[in-house]
Amino acid sequence: MIQLLKTRRRAATDTLVPAEELLEAVGPEAVEVHARTLAIGGHLASTLVVTGYPAEVTPGWLAPLLNFPGHLDIAVHIDPVPNPVAAAGLKKQRARLESGRRGGLDKGHLDDPDVEAAAADAAELAYRIARGEGRLFQVGLYMTVHASDEDTLAEQVAAVRAVAESLLMTVAPTTYRALPGWLTTLPLGIDTLKVRRTFDTAALAACFPFTSPDLPATDAEGAGGGASSRVLYGLNAVSGAPVLWDRFGCDNYNSITLARSGAGKSYLAKLELLRLLFTGVTACVIDPEDEYVRLAETVGGHIVALGADQVRLNPFDLPPHGGRDRAGDDVLTRRVLFLHTFLSVLIGSPLDGTDKAILDRAILAAYRRAGITADARTWTRTPPVLADLAAVLAEDDSQASAELAERLAPYVTGSHAPVFNGPSTASTSGHLVVFALRQLPEEVKAPAMLLALDAVWRQVTAHGRQGKHLVVVDEAWLLMRDTAGARFLFRMAKAARKHWTGLAVVTQDADDVLASPLGRAVVANAATQILLRQAPQAIDTISESFRLSHGEREFLLSATRGEALLLAGERHKVALISVAAPGEHEIITTDPGELAAQRLPDDTDPDGPYIDEADGDEGWDR
Repeated sequence: MIQLLKTRRRAATDTLVPAEELLEAVGPEAVEVHARTLAIGGHLASTLVVTGYPAEVTPGWLAPLLNFPGHLDIAVHIDPVPNPVAAAGLKKQRARLESGRRGGLDKGHLDDPDVEAAAADAAELAYRIARGEGRLFQVGLYMTVHASDEDTLAEQVAAVRAVAESLLMTVAPTTYRALPGWLTTLPLGIDTLKVRRTFDTAALAACFPFTSPDLPATDAEGAGGGASSRVLYGLNAVSGAPVLWDRFGCDNYNSITLARSGAGKSYLAKLELLRLLFTGVTACVIDPEDEYVRLAETVGGHIVALGADQVRLNPFDLPPHGGRDRAGDDVLTRRVLFLHTFLSVLIGSPLDGTDKAILDRAILAAYRRAGITADARTWTRTPPVLADLAAVLAEDDSQASAELAERLAPYVTGSHAPVFNGPSTASTSGHLVVFALRQLPEEVKAPAMLLALDAVWRQVTAHGRQGKHLVVVDEAWLLMRDTAGARFLFRMAKAARKHWTGLAVVTQDADDVLASPLGRAVVANAATQILLRQAPQAIDTISESFRLSHGEREFLLSATRGEALLLAGERHKVALISVAAPGEHEIITTDPGELAAQRLPDDTDPDGPYIDEADGDEGWDR
């Protein structure tokens, strides 16, 4: 456990700490004080204080202490020094060093490297403080070791001292000050020892404890001129230290999450999404099972429930800016190419050369009838609908055109016509847009996901859009099992970074992703990779694709719900446990029992919460 405490300033006369009053309410049943140890209830404790620090450190240099396997409490007390006081102190220190240096030169002594280095450091620090680039702080670092008996305590204290000395720190026991030392490491904000050392801002930042050595901050973090989007993913499964990660600080902003059903992949995805929203990131979610609906309702997001009455997206819609896109391509041509992909997924089978040629002529003819041509000034007119394409095909005398018209009939005049045939009726703008697809039949979920992704992409590439954006595709196996859908997802993964957008692919079927070249390409273009519990039948494929060690393989086989392996390159891996605050958990949980207990008074849906038997991840029946 680590306490990061900012010590409050006390009056000069306020030197006594009422330990008896502090411990009366929350303290143990008894405290027995010895020279260097305390008997606290049924165990012993000993406190060490850091009296010397290394000359140079790197960010996260305290990580070995945080990863100590025993029971160790660490407290860092920070007291800022006012700039006028810091400037006056540095002036005196520089004068003292310069006086000593000149006195040595007058006596013919050689330069003292330590004095020269100290004088240069003091001068540089004084200039930084004068320019407002840093501040000075009084910092105290204390460690309390706990054990069940004296022998174990002596071993643990020796082990902690060894770790500290390996970091070039000097530590000393709090002899005859065992009780004040223990009080200093309690979360009371009181430094009873006051063994301080002066740190500047950079040195203090390097002591920030919530930095994982397995996942160091990347050079690209904060790229694009925006603020960092580091969010808490969970706790280190070994040390318990917080694991923070910024997907937007990587080479690309994409991620892939693979897990067997019920491992908690959607829970972790929702947790990251919620925390990214607080940093100002906007997001869109493709949600086949309506698992993100409650989250969107809570944070004021917009829900597009495809399949509901009068909720529809027109595949023939052109981008809202009505001109050439950022790449300078003809918007109408790109829309025709997308319609080839969409109709291939909608029909459910690949199109041969003849079918593609017929569809190309029919699509362009449908746009011409709506008054839309290659002239960019016509692109703001009302686009055609699927029925217009079917009418053009029906007017063609060829047998291939008639067959295509018949295959489109269920989506034009049949049972699926309300979903795909007609002008768009739903808005796709907002800080969080969730495309809820649970009401759609299983047969049309893949084309609906593709249609939603296209609407998202048109928003992402729109002129004037600013800021970071995240696109979450849950249950991506529904789209990846189709070649045309996988190809669209691959193109999106390749191009998302150019628009400051990250693509988060979440799926439970590793074979659909890793068995195809397009799926492996999507994984290769994801700088952030998250693996949760895996089935024994899939672990060989996972281990080979992600180059897992034997220990990592066994961890994924035995992981409990919420335990994950976060990979950011071959060298940066960390095992973590996802954690959520009570308020976050209430928003993102889809556990049926918990939802039944917290169901809102106006929620009268007789079906209530449910669990999808095919996936094992929870959903919400609306």
